[in-house]
Amino acid sequence: MPSFVMTEKCDGCKGQDKTACMYICPNDLMMLDKEKMKAYNQEPNYCWECYCCVKICPQQAMDVRSYQDFVPMGAASTPLRGSQDIMWTIKFRDGRLKRFKYQTRTTDEGSIKPFDGFPEANPADLNNLFLLGEPDIMGIKELPTVKK
Repeated sequence: MPSFVMTEKCDGCKGQDKTACMYICPNDLMMLDKEKMKAYNQEPNYCWECYCCVKICPQQAMDVRSYQDFVPMGAASTPLRGSQDIMWTIKFRDGRLKRFKYQTRTTDEGSIKPFDGFPEANPADLNNLFLLGEPDIMGIKELPTVKK
């Protein structure tokens, strides 16, 4: 089932131009109703049920009906995201609660240098067929080619 917004909880990310769910949705499905200041899924049929919007929502206003291999039928799952981990709370039909905590980071936020060890980007490289750093980064002198 696609993601949906619990309108009583949604505050439209306090009137910013782009809500958190709009920012994170990989399919650009989330929109902000400027009159009501509430987010909504504009194309529910195209929702991948990836839980990105559910996990990022600061008000916990997003939800997706959970898969039965993850949460039993009739239960609800609620994520609570921290800076280093995410806590999933599963509420069963009979009222029982189970909590699972998973680490989401192994380094401090902002500490990763993604381009360390790679050469400086060069606009002329757009015309060659290699990926950044190939073949040097692979530890070889040249890439194999198909002989004609």
